[in-house]
Amino acid sequence: MATFATSDQLLVIIDPAARQGDGESVRIAKDVLSAGATTKVCLPEGPEEFARALRRRGSRRPVVIGDDRALVRAVTLLHRHRELTGCALAVVPVGEAALAESLGVPAGPVAAARAVLEGAERRLDLLVDDSDGVVLGALGIPPVRTAAARPVAVPEGHPWLRTRYRSLVRTLAPRPTRLDAVPAPGPARLRVEVDGETVVDLDQPVEAVSVTPGDGGTASVEVRPLTGPGAEQSPLLAAGRTVTVVGTDFRYRADAMVSGPVRRRTWTVRERAWGLTLPVPG
Repeated sequence: MATFATSDQLLVIIDPAARQGDGESVRIAKDVLSAGATTKVCLPEGPEEFARALRRRGSRRPVVIGDDRALVRAVTLLHRHRELTGCALAVVPVGEAALAESLGVPAGPVAAARAVLEGAERRLDLLVDDSDGVVLGALGIPPVRTAAARPVAVPEGHPWLRTRYRSLVRTLAPRPTRLDAVPAPGPARLRVEVDGETVVDLDQPVEAVSVTPGDGGTASVEVRPLTGPGAEQSPLLAAGRTVTVVGTDFRYRADAMVSGPVRRRTWTVRERAWGLTLPVPG
């Protein structure tokens, strides 16, 4: 693991959703980073400005302040520009951070910012699909549906009051997720192949398929066959470097995003493909 000196120059990219959702945590993280290193702070207003800031980082070490979507966006951009090898990415989670925490990033702006300053780069495996998409943590078929957000009534009155109210609602309400628009999943007929060997074929309905990148250049695959009432069947387990799924218009969840429908998708493990700054063990 490569360690970093606090004299390193940092490019701090603050995701707009983090600024709107939890400005106090953003301020704390920025103060801790600025106190420990030379920082340049970028406040992109959207994905294009986010990408432009990351591309123009120069020799600065990029630090993303944001949620899991912002982390995946940064890794995807670096992957598609073939810049993951020479870039040690860091993240201070603000917002939904289940993925970041599962990778070892501390919870809380102070602990996460200190890990950026005092931590070390750890090289992690990456799943890359045949459309150049990436998976950092977990892949699920079919995606899990979440409850849709209820509409919020805006009070009548002066325009400035309505504007302030909408701003407050955006700040306090959870971010909408694309999972809301996904139909409730049901049994699927899929052919799952791992390194060319069939794990389950189209004649066997399945409840779920999960794929997780591990260490050492292999992915762990679990297939849960559909069973009848009162019947139990152990999940089918496999491990390999390539995973191909074939079926009729299936959707899948990769980290925090839902993609599809597609009829065929292949994921390949890239060993130690990307670097994330994490606390030093012990």
